[in-house]
Amino acid sequence: MKNAISRIAAYFELLRPELIIMDLTLPMVASFLAVYLLNMYSNPIILLKILLVTIGAFCAIVSSYVFNDFVDIDIDRVNLPKRPLPSKRLKPSAALIYSILLLGVSIVIFSFYSLLSVIVVITSTVIITSYSAYFKRKTPLSFIPVGIAYGLVPIGVWLAYGKLHLAGLLLAGMICATDWGFTLSGVSRDIAGDERRGAPTMPVVFGIPFTSRFVLVCWIIGIIFSIIIWRAASLGWVYISIALISGSWLLWMAFRFVRKPIPEAGGSFFIRAANYRSVLFIGLIVDIATRIYRR
Repeated sequence: MKNAISRIAAYFELLRPELIIMDLTLPMVASFLAVYLLNMYSNPIILLKILLVTIGAFCAIVSSYVFNDFVDIDIDRVNLPKRPLPSKRLKPSAALIYSILLLGVSIVIFSFYSLLSVIVVITSTVIITSYSAYFKRKTPLSFIPVGIAYGLVPIGVWLAYGKLHLAGLLLAGMICATDWGFTLSGVSRDIAGDERRGAPTMPVVFGIPFTSRFVLVCWIIGIIFSIIIWRAASLGWVYISIALISGSWLLWMAFRFVRKPIPEAGGSFFIRAANYRSVLFIGLIVDIATRIYRR
């Protein structure tokens, strides 16, 4: 019994529980935007569709985490030795099967709504897989496909509801830019393992000080996108207030990382950036829900 509970906990840990709120609210906010701007909120079963699409996108996102752990066992033995695979709580083959099953669930869910969504999910998966399996160990620009892959998530979600809207494209741009900063702050935390295993990431090649400044630029661009979304989607004061307050806080934290460019600061900023996106997305959902209720 104790062994079974330990295995279940290990499988859960592969999903990155510290990022679960962000990974659930990302597709959910894309769903709410689509439903609101495409005037679909009078549909009596729309909440069920939002729930299923959110689960589908979430499974696609976390499948990439599991696959990344499968590929990076050697690096994680240095950076994160207590994770399920380097600590041998789970076999690598089990993680690979888990990743494939999660992706399969995502594809099945989206296949009920849109072939285009399925194509986007598969494309995003291929891109993020190329990062984990190849680019991370070949180029300091390996963060680029990560941002593109996650930027495709809101597009895939939106296509499950119908035609794209400018706000959906802006959300994709915001996710792409901020994910570059998000990924590079996490990579800065992992610099020791990357150096030992010869992975030429940006912090390894150009140093953490340069990387921290690049991270700051990425987040400035992302926060600008978050404000433009407010105008493009004709949102209200709830969202813009949260966007400005949380964005200002996040920039302050990014400046702290620039002033103290060390691995621990990168890891700390990585978690705070995830919390920022969670708060921003929840604020947007609340804003839309309030506006729909008033109608």
